[in-house]
Amino acid sequence: MGKMNVNLCGIELDNPIIPASGTFGFGYEFAELYDINMLGTFSFKGTTKDPRFGNPTPRIAECTAGMINAVGLQNPGVEKVISEELPKLAKCFNKKVMANVSGFSVEDYAYTCEKLDKCDQVGWLEVNVSCPNVHGGGMSFGTSPAAAAEVTAAVKKVTTKPVIIKLSPNVTDIVSIAKACENAGADGISLINTLLGMRIDLKTKKPVIANTMGGFSGSAIFPVAVRMVYQVAHAVKIPVVGMGGVSSAEDVIELMLAGATAVEVGAANLIDPYACKNIIEDLPRVMEEYKINSLSEIIGGVK
Repeated sequence: MGKMNVNLCGIELDNPIIPASGTFGFGYEFAELYDINMLGTFSFKGTTKDPRFGNPTPRIAECTAGMINAVGLQNPGVEKVISEELPKLAKCFNKKVMANVSGFSVEDYAYTCEKLDKCDQVGWLEVNVSCPNVHGGGMSFGTSPAAAAEVTAAVKKVTTKPVIIKLSPNVTDIVSIAKACENAGADGISLINTLLGMRIDLKTKKPVIANTMGGFSGSAIFPVAVRMVYQVAHAVKIPVVGMGGVSSAEDVIELMLAGATAVEVGAANLIDPYACKNIIEDLPRVMEEYKINSLSEIIGGVK
């Protein structure tokens, strides 16, 4: 069997498969279905400084080849994540976990990351800069190279663990933002987050979700993910974690050829809770079919 292990920011993964934040909770719910230690790791639910109830309902809607969601970062806040969620996770997951962090100011990000950095279970900090900047008129930190770099630098000052900046695809120049994060000290880049989407109910003549617009994810966005991962991976010297519409072992290979060191699986988990398990189990077959001896050797194989 081919070698599936990869190295992400200095930490070895048995395989490159990582359930994406917001689609895997804090892991222990899925541990009731299968042994989640077979995963490379997973990115837990987006965590903020303070507890958040999230957006009003309805906040999830199905659409062709994907879904739209505007959950609104519902989470119990970093203090409870550390005191309640991580101890529960420790009972069923013995690997390092990726902590996904969101914030509404630079100070929010730094505070939450500093807290999580002290947790032994946490291997990486995945910093989501797609959140509205409350001090910058509501535009997301991830739409500006300067704002994304400011968050990166602030987090790096208070942490010792690898910092992976998660970028929004809702921009015209993803490369300039990725390079700004790299220059500010980021240890890795993850992309893509959801695209901005909207649907309208023809009967009520109103948006199908209460927030009007939301994050569009699912297999329909995969070509955008491949394009952006390719662009960023060829522009930076730090590892890239690819995601966006991944639903098969073939998709994983494609994103790795584009330049991804590891691959996150998001919406597919909401369709089939065994999605990541199935992809991991199918990878050896696909590697054999395409004569791949080692996954780490194909990273960025398409020039």
